Amino acid sequence: MPLCRMAMTDVLSAEDIKKAVGAFSAAESFNYKKFFEMVGLKKKSPEDVKKVFHILDKDRSGFIEEEELKFVLKGFTPDGRDLSDKETKALLAAGDKDGDGKIGADEFATLVAES
Repeated sequence: MPLCRMAMTDVLSAEDIKKAVGAFSAAESFNYKKFFEMVGLKKKSPEDVKKVFHILDKDRSGFIEEEELKFVLKGFTPDGRDLSDKETKALLAAGDKDGDGKIGADEFATLVAES
Protein backbone atom coordinates (compact mmCIF):
# COMPACT_ATOMS: atom_id res chain seq x y z
CA MET A 1 0.00 0.00 0.00
CA PRO A 2 1.53 3.31 -1.05
CA LEU A 3 2.46 5.79 1.63
CA CYS A 4 0.74 9.11 1.26
CA ARG A 5 3.18 11.91 0.69
CA MET A 6 3.92 13.53 4.01
CA ALA A 7 5.61 16.85 4.54
CA MET A 8 8.77 16.98 6.62
CA THR A 9 6.94 19.43 8.89
CA ASP A 10 4.43 16.67 9.72
CA VAL A 11 7.27 14.95 11.57
CA LEU A 12 9.73 17.69 12.55
CA SER A 13 9.30 21.27 13.71
CA ALA A 14 9.58 23.89 10.96
CA GLU A 15 11.68 26.01 13.31
CA ASP A 16 14.17 23.17 13.94
CA ILE A 17 14.37 22.43 10.21
CA LYS A 18 15.07 26.08 9.41
CA LYS A 19 17.78 26.32 12.09
CA ALA A 20 19.45 23.03 11.12
CA VAL A 21 19.47 23.69 7.37
CA GLY A 22 20.68 27.27 7.99
CA ALA A 23 23.55 26.03 10.16
CA PHE A 24 25.00 24.13 7.18
CA SER A 25 24.38 26.72 4.47
CA ALA A 26 28.10 27.13 3.80
CA ALA A 27 29.63 24.84 1.19
CA GLU A 28 31.44 21.78 2.60
CA SER A 29 30.03 22.42 6.10
CA PHE A 30 27.51 19.55 6.25
CA ASN A 31 27.82 17.27 9.27
CA TYR A 32 25.05 14.66 9.33
CA LYS A 33 25.49 13.91 13.05
CA LYS A 34 25.01 17.55 14.05
CA PHE A 35 22.29 17.99 11.45
CA PHE A 36 20.16 15.03 12.61
CA GLU A 37 20.49 16.24 16.18
CA MET A 38 19.66 19.90 15.40
CA VAL A 39 16.71 18.99 13.21
CA GLY A 40 15.26 16.91 16.06
CA LEU A 41 15.44 13.58 14.22
CA LYS A 42 17.66 11.94 16.82
CA LYS A 43 14.97 12.07 19.51
CA LYS A 44 12.16 10.84 17.25
CA SER A 45 10.57 7.39 17.38
CA PRO A 46 11.67 4.67 14.92
CA GLU A 47 8.31 5.20 13.14
CA ASP A 48 9.03 8.91 12.67
CA VAL A 49 12.57 8.20 11.47
CA LYS A 50 11.06 5.81 8.92
CA LYS A 51 8.60 8.52 7.80
CA VAL A 52 11.51 10.90 7.21
CA PHE A 53 13.30 8.18 5.23
CA HIS A 54 10.25 7.77 2.97
CA ILE A 55 10.05 11.55 2.42
CA LEU A 56 13.73 11.61 1.39
CA ASP A 57 13.26 8.56 -0.89
CA LYS A 58 11.93 10.72 -3.72
CA ASP A 59 11.66 7.95 -6.32
CA ARG A 60 10.06 5.56 -3.81
CA SER A 61 12.58 2.83 -4.58
CA GLY A 62 12.90 1.89 -0.92
CA PHE A 63 16.43 3.30 -0.91
CA ILE A 64 18.06 6.71 -0.79
CA GLU A 65 20.53 6.66 -3.66
CA GLU A 66 23.51 8.95 -4.14
CA GLU A 67 21.52 11.27 -6.45
CA GLU A 68 18.86 11.69 -3.73
CA LEU A 69 21.48 12.24 -1.00
CA LYS A 70 22.84 15.22 -2.93
CA PHE A 71 19.47 16.93 -2.37
CA VAL A 72 18.97 15.74 1.23
CA LEU A 73 18.73 19.30 2.61
CA LYS A 74 16.09 20.15 -0.02
CA GLY A 75 14.17 17.16 1.31
CA PHE A 76 13.86 19.00 4.60
CA THR A 77 13.13 22.44 3.09
CA PRO A 78 12.91 23.64 -0.53
CA ASP A 79 15.51 26.36 0.03
CA GLY A 80 18.14 23.94 1.34
CA ARG A 81 21.37 23.83 -0.68
CA ASP A 82 22.64 20.85 -2.64
CA LEU A 83 25.41 18.88 -0.98
CA SER A 84 28.77 18.87 -2.73
CA ASP A 85 29.98 15.60 -4.29
CA LYS A 86 32.41 15.25 -1.38
CA GLU A 87 29.66 15.73 1.23
CA THR A 88 27.33 13.39 -0.64
CA LYS A 89 29.96 10.64 -0.82
CA ALA A 90 30.83 11.06 2.88
CA LEU A 91 27.14 10.75 3.85
CA LEU A 92 26.73 7.71 1.61
CA ALA A 93 29.85 6.08 3.08
CA ALA A 94 28.55 6.68 6.61
CA GLY A 95 25.09 5.30 5.89
CA ASP A 96 25.68 2.48 3.41
CA LYS A 97 26.51 -0.36 5.81
CA ASP A 98 26.18 -3.23 3.32
CA GLY A 99 28.14 -1.56 0.51
CA ASP A 100 25.40 -1.66 -2.13
CA GLY A 101 25.82 2.02 -3.00
CA LYS A 102 22.55 3.20 -1.45
CA ILE A 103 20.94 3.64 1.96
CA GLY A 104 17.98 1.46 2.94
CA ALA A 105 15.43 2.26 5.67
CA ASP A 106 17.25 0.21 8.32
CA GLU A 107 20.60 1.73 7.37
CA PHE A 108 19.05 5.19 7.63
CA ALA A 109 17.67 4.40 11.10
CA THR A 110 21.14 3.19 12.16
CA LEU A 111 22.75 6.33 10.71
CA VAL A 112 20.37 8.53 12.74
CA ALA A 113 20.84 6.45 15.90
CA GLU A 114 24.63 6.68 15.60
CA SER A 115 24.58 10.45 15.22
